[in-house]
Amino acid sequence: MTFGIKAAGAYIPRLRLARRVIAEANGWLTPSLNAMAKGERAICNWDEDAVTLAVEAGRDALAGHDRGTLSSLHFASTTFPFIDRLNSGIVAQALGLPDTVSALDIAGSQRAATSALRNALDAGHDTLLVTAEHLRSKAASPGEMTSGDAAAALLIGDGDPIARLLGSASATTDFVDHYRSQDEPYDYQWEERWIRDAGYMKIVPPVIARCLEAAGIAASDVNHVCMASALPRVVDAVVKAAGLPATSIADSLHAGCGHAGAAHPLLMLAAALETAKPGERILVIGFGQGADALLFECTRAMPGHADHLGVRGHLTRRREETNYVKFLAFNEAIEIERGMRAEADKLTPLSALWRNRETATGFVGGRCQVCGTLQFPRSRICVSPNCNAVDSQVPHPFADAVGRVNSYTADRLTYSPDPPACYGMIQFDDGGRWMMDFTDVEADDLKVGMSMRMMFRIKDIDTQRGFRRYFWKAAPAVTSEGSA
Repeated sequence: MTFGIKAAGAYIPRLRLARRVIAEANGWLTPSLNAMAKGERAICNWDEDAVTLAVEAGRDALAGHDRGTLSSLHFASTTFPFIDRLNSGIVAQALGLPDTVSALDIAGSQRAATSALRNALDAGHDTLLVTAEHLRSKAASPGEMTSGDAAAALLIGDGDPIARLLGSASATTDFVDHYRSQDEPYDYQWEERWIRDAGYMKIVPPVIARCLEAAGIAASDVNHVCMASALPRVVDAVVKAAGLPATSIADSLHAGCGHAGAAHPLLMLAAALETAKPGERILVIGFGQGADALLFECTRAMPGHADHLGVRGHLTRRREETNYVKFLAFNEAIEIERGMRAEADKLTPLSALWRNRETATGFVGGRCQVCGTLQFPRSRICVSPNCNAVDSQVPHPFADAVGRVNSYTADRLTYSPDPPACYGMIQFDDGGRWMMDFTDVEADDLKVGMSMRMMFRIKDIDTQRGFRRYFWKAAPAVTSEGSA
């Protein structure tokens, strides 16, 4: 048995904001943004955050794999929605992992994900590593242009891996290129040239050299370099200084996604694993208060699975967003009048959330052991009129079920952060039905019979108490090529 990366997954939100829209809106103040206006960046829908992104990336990586063998879940991010709540615990429940799994949040640095990857590989047991970022930047800032929301996931363990670790190295130093305190919503960054010359160029090449030495591999034998930086030309300079081939620089995903913070090195790794050939070497580099370097060798091609979209599939699954004000509203960068219907108290009784955690977070219903009828939610009495057995149901997961629209409405009277509120009756292909909210769909595209998949999203946000409630919504089903 060989220990290594067994699978890789990703999630990139469907909405893409063209950078020219940002430049056009803010060019009166910052004309230099016009030079950065090519391509598009991925943006979260109003009901997405780092937790929901991580769940979808985890589902993508786990497609076709047994979740019951996992012993730990690590979640790396610098944009956790909760400061004092185990965010990875929400992810574990949504993924249907057993209560025996060990869950850990890893934060505090742009290299949180690469450090988590190295620790998971050193630990030597089956681990799901998820990393996600929902980044916020000041309007008219360069960060608003270069950032992108995304997530990646790696399944690590024994078996027949798609990549094995050849060597690694790290360095830790309190080099503060940027920071964000608990009192501030946005990062504060220092001057770019100083970050490049005093930071990247002094810290990263020696770590790469130690990594290659530990692996016994020459720099010229590296095929793919996955290094993320929002600063221009930094990666090229580091690759040259380290003696790595210029042709080895992996696609930064800047054109269609943007820089996804701590998640980006593993997002690039997931993309590289989708195309790498057996025997090729992939160098992954994380930078932030030091640096991590990990060198992998691909052992076999990544197996295909119908439920796996990966980076390429999610890049294809896109819809252009041209409304800059909507983007600002989704990210709470502007205060807008939402009307009286938005003032309803969103209090979530935590005792009820605990009692219904399998139903609400795990989307677990029931299956009657007498007649086989599936239903959601689970109840004491079977809903089949020909059965009505009592206490006959066992848990049955619906999160990965495919359903079809039986009926729908686009409601402009009820409050929605992105009106109209679309919802309707979903009939699951294997049985069971549920009236539920829709997401990632346009009202004009809805039709009876359209295929829908379940996605973990924010149900609503209690702004009075700073709590967000999660549930499952129906979204148009997609193929492995990313099309609906």
